[in-house]
Amino acid sequence: MSVALNQQKIFLQLLAGLRPHWRRDAGLPARIQRLLAGRPEFGSRDRRLYRELIYTALRYLPWVELQLDRDAARTAALVAWLAADVPATRSFRAELAGDWPPCPATVAGKARMLEPLLDAPPADPLPGLLPDWFREHCPAAFEPPQTDALLARAALWLRVQGSAPSAVTDEFAARGWAWQRSDVVASALWLRAEADVTASTAWREGRVEVQDLGSQMILAAIGLAAGGRWLDACAGAGGKTLQLAGLLGPAGCVEAHDIRPDALAELARRARRAGITVTRLAGRRDAQLRTEAADPRDGARPGESGRAEPRSSPPFAPITIVHRPGGEYDGVLVDAPCSGSGTWRRAPHLKWTTRPAQIETAARRQLALLHEFGPRVRPGGRLVYATCSLSRRENEDVVATFLSTQPGFAPEPFATTFDFPAHNGGCTILPARHDTDGFFVASLRRR
Repeated sequence: MSVALNQQKIFLQLLAGLRPHWRRDAGLPARIQRLLAGRPEFGSRDRRLYRELIYTALRYLPWVELQLDRDAARTAALVAWLAADVPATRSFRAELAGDWPPCPATVAGKARMLEPLLDAPPADPLPGLLPDWFREHCPAAFEPPQTDALLARAALWLRVQGSAPSAVTDEFAARGWAWQRSDVVASALWLRAEADVTASTAWREGRVEVQDLGSQMILAAIGLAAGGRWLDACAGAGGKTLQLAGLLGPAGCVEAHDIRPDALAELARRARRAGITVTRLAGRRDAQLRTEAADPRDGARPGESGRAEPRSSPPFAPITIVHRPGGEYDGVLVDAPCSGSGTWRRAPHLKWTTRPAQIETAARRQLALLHEFGPRVRPGGRLVYATCSLSRRENEDVVATFLSTQPGFAPEPFATTFDFPAHNGGCTILPARHDTDGFFVASLRRR
């Protein structure tokens, strides 16, 4: 049996193990990780291949399920044909789908070509790659080029931290990693190579973080001035917290809050790696401050003693992790938990596990968060609301409801909308224009 045919056999076994779960398990990525980790014979190349094939199958799940019930071997060829042409998939694609015509870039082109290739009668639902109920939430997602972008493999965007971007780009060039600067956000780099950025010195020294360009656009759209006291109310693992610390600079300060201790621990680790001093403030009457300076080991190469070059004063605002925010802030960022429909290109399982009722539940929680943290904005200060959702129910509708009940807030013009339309203080970042995930941001000011 050839290598590719053995890989086909293993891939179909993996699909069979996932099939009972892929329309009901919102934690499918963790299940996929366990499935791959449970095969000790897999090397890193094997894991990259099967992960790419599985996520391709999830992006095109209705087509894959239709063919899987007819011809399993043809299903593997279909997924090979649809998969991105990257080093991990190249030989597999060449052997299984090498005699197929080139795969068109658009969903419509793929659908037209697949009917004769798969002998599919016209009644078969070759489109249907987004859930029908979502059309009401985001009509633009069902029109090219947005549909094509949502079905494409996500780009790997990085955010360069600090004042020496050449230290990052010079290393990438020396490693032979292709990269490209964003033409809309100065801190953003598109890493075009199939590379493990966490193996780089730039990563170990905290000079670069993985952050989608669309995510970076949220704070870039606001046009923040240096200085000021800001609260990141739903900080999570801190991607936007660190970006905010860089935008405010050493004259500012950032307080980070989240209900998930594990996420805040990751935030602190990432901040220390970047050389940012992190302080934890307890939430009790006997509140104590515990300062966590940059840990030299965060910048050490594997096998080294742990010593790292001392850092000069970093161009970041200090970060304080707070259990309970106090007082008023110059600005509050509410990067609210959401359905994640804007991340469907990198988390395609969410298309099939998310239900309309979950979006309604998320919208109620998002509105509650605005009511909870909005009063923390000082008069004249800024309230920024963001999601990684494309659903109007979680975005425009939440902001409109908040403004209708809070006359002390009003829409504030954006510094830039990256050519996306803004309405009533909100702006939706659609994926096709700049090859990003999908996001929503609202800019409000307290009177």
